[in-house]
Amino acid sequence: MLSFKSTIALMFIGLFLLCSCNGQTKNNTEDYVYKQGGPNGIGKWYMGREIAHVMGFQGMNWLERPEREEEENTSILLKNMYIKPKDIIADIGAGSGYHVFKMAPLANKGTIYAVDIQDEMLEALRAKKEARNNQNIKIVKGSEKSVNLPENSVDKVLMVDVYHEFNYPKEMIASIKKALKPKGKLFLIEYRGEDRTVPIKELHKMTEAQAVKEMKAAGLTLERNDDNLPWQHCMVFMKK
Repeated sequence: MLSFKSTIALMFIGLFLLCSCNGQTKNNTEDYVYKQGGPNGIGKWYMGREIAHVMGFQGMNWLERPEREEEENTSILLKNMYIKPKDIIADIGAGSGYHVFKMAPLANKGTIYAVDIQDEMLEALRAKKEARNNQNIKIVKGSEKSVNLPENSVDKVLMVDVYHEFNYPKEMIASIKKALKPKGKLFLIEYRGEDRTVPIKELHKMTEAQAVKEMKAAGLTLERNDDNLPWQHCMVFMKK
């Protein structure tokens, strides 16, 4: 028969092993992994992909560069979206509004939500909206984990070269999925990671396979990839 001291010792050993196992299980199921990465990343990984640094408001002029239409063919992108007059569209990571103010006249009986987290970008959006008197644009401040839009409120979501910079991609996609209407579509635009000739830093690109893996985990399926842009994927995802 075990002595009282032996019984207590075994109990402590059991508790130690239980805590150790629980901690190990938690580490194995974490959504994000932190480790040293490249100079263009934040040292945080999601589903095997290192998250890139956010382009700050200091890059606003780059977003509005005159050669952007030639490099990205925004006109074709908007055609890919089949925008209807009554569409309700959210541009997530809208920046200074390059796409917002192109979509607004097409959805002139609908609404364009311009969502960003940087105050400087939001201020630029407000100034442009006032100058152009766009009544169907609504400016929304998002957060790192939410787009702050009502549930089942939007027909289409546009994300141009921004998803790879989300600090919390799992939470953000869940928030976007919640905001989409049942037949809503997510247009994910990312520089093609499969193409080495695209003159963009590697962490600011994505492959179709990686995008599909991450969206599938969120409950979104790839409907099509319109391969008609010069440098970017135009991937269209829908709720399962």
